[in-house]
Amino acid sequence: MTQEKFCQGCKQRYNCQQVYQQLGNANGPPVARRVLLAFLLPLMIFIAALTASQPLVAKLTKNDGLKTAASFLLAVLLTSLSVLIVKMADKYFTRKAHLKTS
Repeated sequence: MTQEKFCQGCKQRYNCQQVYQQLGNANGPPVARRVLLAFLLPLMIFIAALTASQPLVAKLTKNDGLKTAASFLLAVLLTSLSVLIVKMADKYFTRKAHLKTS
């Protein structure tokens, strides 16, 4: 009932199903690898770097605030570096793949 009221003013209400079928059949490159590299990998690297840096920084200082800040900055630095490396590698392999198909 609610959907019928919603669809009343729509110009596409009679061929709505066809529009969704066309969108579902759209061909495009797979994005799962890029999504993992862009979102999941940096998060995992940040967490791992933060965890690994805690004991190292604890040996250098006794100040809790300084430990936290130093661990956080180290994790951010390692994550940023890994993002740059992955970005450069992706450009390299994308360019290489385009040269093969040309």
